[in-house]
Amino acid sequence: MSVAVSTATVTKPDDPAPLVFVVDDDCSVRESLEALLTNEGWQSETFASAEEFLSRPRVRAPSCLVLDVSLPDLDGLELQPRIADRIDMPIIFITGHANVPMSVKAMKAGAVEFLTKPFGDEALLDAIQQAIARSRATLRVEAERREQRDRYALLTHRERQVMALVVSGLTNKEVGSRLGISEITVKAHRGHAMQKMQANSFADLVKIATTLHQPIT
Repeated sequence: MSVAVSTATVTKPDDPAPLVFVVDDDCSVRESLEALLTNEGWQSETFASAEEFLSRPRVRAPSCLVLDVSLPDLDGLELQPRIADRIDMPIIFITGHANVPMSVKAMKAGAVEFLTKPFGDEALLDAIQQAIARSRATLRVEAERREQRDRYALLTHRERQVMALVVSGLTNKEVGSRLGISEITVKAHRGHAMQKMQANSFADLVKIATTLHQPIT
């Protein structure tokens, strides 16, 4: 492989360092990729099989997976659905025997890139940059959702009732009638809910209420 100009993203001191996983049964390929990634400033871990990779505990840091299609026992395309829940770890496929149906299947399932060996260093590094950027964005969204759910847990039962009804489109008067409380009391509970949820506007509250129902991977 040719020597490429460093393109590794500089992380903030408080950000977890990105990690690039490589799964390929060819030892020379693993060693070459590990050397390339180290030269670019990336942390990496290599595995000779899908099973070996699956035994590795999941990480909560920006990451991506460079995955060979042809692997013993469980191949790359078979591994992909097994780790579909790891949306914070985009996949970059590499193969020496590509065909259109294979690449289409991988990309439809969410792969970032499908590279055919031999490929240039810059093509792989560019794909890794995109994958790590996607991973960071996904982790950021997940962290925000967790914070929202932690804040939601601090709401009283009545505040949750009021929040659910007002974001459904009911007026304060209608909410009060539904719950058997005064409109002034509804406004108070609504205000407390917005404050605890750190919603700056009613639109923010509606958006937060919507994301609360979305799953966290």
